This record gives sequence, structure tokens and C-alpha cells, in this order.
Amino acid sequence: MTDLPLAFLGMFESLRMGPTFARGRRDERAGHVRSLTVSGSLAVALVRGPDDPVAFRSRIAVRSFGAADWSRVEKALVAEARFVADLLDGRMPAGIEAVFAEAGLGLLPLSLDEVAMDCTCERWPMPCIHLAAMCYALARTFESDPFEVFTWRGRQRDELLMRLRRLRESAAVDSMTSASASTGTSTSASASDPRRVERPLVDPADPDAFWGEVRPEDPVEPPAGARPDALLDQLDPPGLTHEGRPVNEVLREAYLALPD
Repeated sequence: MTDLPLAFLGMFESLRMGPTFARGRRDERAGHVRSLTVSGSLAVALVRGPDDPVAFRSRIAVRSFGAADWSRVEKALVAEARFVADLLDGRMPAGIEAVFAEAGLGLLPLSLDEVAMDCTCERWPMPCIHLAAMCYALARTFESDPFEVFTWRGRQRDELLMRLRRLRESAAVDSMTSASASTGTSTSASASDPRRVERPLVDPADPDAFWGEVRPEDPVEPPAGARPDALLDQLDPPGLTHEGRPVNEVLREAYLALPD
């Protein structure tokens, strides 16, 4: 077992009820603890030892954490990526108890003042052998499925994972927004001028390349050395004639006659 369930068991074993807990450990290992369920603040099991005529119902209750408590814990968990990664993988993260401690909480009760117990066997003193067996079964459950610990403290598995995912996504969006804001000054200056037309990158070795930005009122000069009739070569023949000659050839003479 990991340190957390062991500490949980140590709290009960410190009661100096050695024979009771030795018997409870044997009964739990023999499979006498059945129908163990964990819900918000309450764990319940049916325990029937080898000498019992019937099964007895044993219960251990703790305080569920409120919404504000869980909100503090969840924000702290998201701040450490390894905690979220382990939980999403179904593992109890090492050191998670420190996160709860910083929030003023204890994940598992480590004092008898934090728990309430009863058993239908009504044997005294408490805890009885049925509750002792249930303690070991509960610790084993927490070891195999850490989400049962959170359920006991008032946060179901699906809800916890959903909230952790949302917080992580929100943190990622905030990070992207902050990065965009840091570069917003240079981009906003360009966007604020509606006359600016962005030009694609051009090859510096291209003699016909044109550099800079174009504004509507700026005259567009043809490149130096360009033929006046070059535009006609870029157009498809219109299919019209004048006195038997194609129109574009008639226009070419006019273009060539234009002054530079």
C-alpha cells in the first residue's frame, strides 16, 4: 500500500486494540467484508465473520468537503501537470496529500475526531472486529481506486475529471490570450489602417518585383524597361477585327506610339 492508506490504517491501529485489529485483518483477507460502497461522506459494508450467524452492517462516516474547498483543491491540482496526468491514468499521485494540506484539508482522516463509526452488532468497545475488518477493506479500496477517496470526501470521479479538464483548458486559453496580447501592439497598427494592402513576399532577383504597400491614391508606375504594349500580350485575342486586322494588333500600334 502507498503511504496514504497506511497512514489511514495507522490511525485505527494506534488505538491499542491489537487483538481486535489482528482479527479484522484476517477477516478482511479471508473475504468476509462484502458489499462495500463509498458515497459522499459515508462508507458502508456488510461483514460476516466465521463465528457470526448473520452479516452485520458497518459504517464509517467523514465530513464531505464543500464546493469552495474542492474549488481550491482543483485549482492547485491543475497547477501541477503530473497530478492531473496521474489522476487521468487512474493513479493516486504521490504527494497529493500536500495539496489538500495547503488548502487546510486532509484527504483521509488521520484522527478519530474526524470519523464517526457504528455497527449493527452493537458490541462494545468500538471499533468492533467488523469495523476493524472494514477499515482494512476500505484502505485496500483506496489503494486500488484512488477516486473512491475523493468520492468519500464529496467529489465523484466523473465530476472531478470534468472539472480538471475544464480548468486545464481554461488555463491554456488564458495563456494563449496573454501571448497574443503581448504582440498586439505591432499587429494593431497595421490593422488600424484600412488603406493598407498587404503584399505577398517576392523574389528580390525578379526585375519585375514591386516592393512596399499600395494605397488607393498612390499611382502605380510600370517597371522600368517594360514595353507599352506588353499588356496586350497578356490578354486573350478578343476575336474582333478592324478592316480585316485583329483589334489587338490595331491597338498595339497605338500603344507603341504612346510617349514613355
